[in-house]
Amino acid sequence: MSQGHVEGYVFPVYGDARYVRLSVAAAVSIRRSDRRRPIALVCETAHRDLLAERDIRLFDEVRLIDPDHRSIVGFKHNTHRYAIFDRNLFLDTDMLLCRQPDPLWQSLAPHPFTITGSLKADHFFGAPKGVMVVRDILLGRRARTLKRFKLTYLPRVQSGMIYMRDAEAAREVNERAAAYLARQGETHFQSRMRESGRTLESCEWSLAMAMSALQVPVFPWLSGHDSPQLDFVADLTDHDADFTKVCCRLYSDDFTYSLRGLKNPALRRLAIRMLSIFPGMTDHLQVTPFFLHFGWAHHKRPIYDLADRTWSSFTPGG
Repeated sequence: MSQGHVEGYVFPVYGDARYVRLSVAAAVSIRRSDRRRPIALVCETAHRDLLAERDIRLFDEVRLIDPDHRSIVGFKHNTHRYAIFDRNLFLDTDMLLCRQPDPLWQSLAPHPFTITGSLKADHFFGAPKGVMVVRDILLGRRARTLKRFKLTYLPRVQSGMIYMRDAEAAREVNERAAAYLARQGETHFQSRMRESGRTLESCEWSLAMAMSALQVPVFPWLSGHDSPQLDFVADLTDHDADFTKVCCRLYSDDFTYSLRGLKNPALRRLAIRMLSIFPGMTDHLQVTPFFLHFGWAHHKRPIYDLADRTWSSFTPGG
């Protein structure tokens, strides 16, 4: 940590109380490897009261969230309003720190504002997740969106990790993203709420467009042994019960690694086995990422179980 600058983690929580439990498990994982950087929670009054009931003091600061920001878009389009530390790492609550994070902070330090992601978004990003995406491809809808908004590229944004040391730079990106979201009907992007099990709108495609327009680079989320975050996929992740030791299989080829999104493990293994006939397609690394992200809805059960066990370890009333 640079002298005179405070680096800290910030977890937003709104809605269901289970996210408080997740934030506690995440904070415990951070304290295993990082005892000096503070952790802040941005939450509702009811969530703060739940922590007080169990005398949980993991968070160095608890700040109340603005009622208008109690949603994915509401918070992540307003991160500039929550500059709690000099250098802030905003994290989703379904993330666990797996290793000492100093190298990650050093890599993030040059950026005024950035979000993890990749330089090129795939066709599914913000678009239909099923066969209907073929229609978008054949009609060139993505290309038309970029042309209409005078963009030269569309990055992939994974907003589970957002870094901010310049609130003004963040404000510029966030306000541009909000403006794009308001014009969703002019894009090929569809509402996230049309997907099964989704109740909140996505912030990611609008942030991606804003970062493209403003020439703000994404922070590579797939970076070999230095990957800031990797997805938890059961049969691609070796771990102990409390995720104190984690090792993920990361395929060198981006397309092969993208197959982790297939829900059926047998189908995924078959597809990867078929790709093995092509040189290099199934080469892989064994990686301990800085953060393990339980972003896939069908892979969340282990983090929920860990959160419940962690919560139960704190006795009500201290």
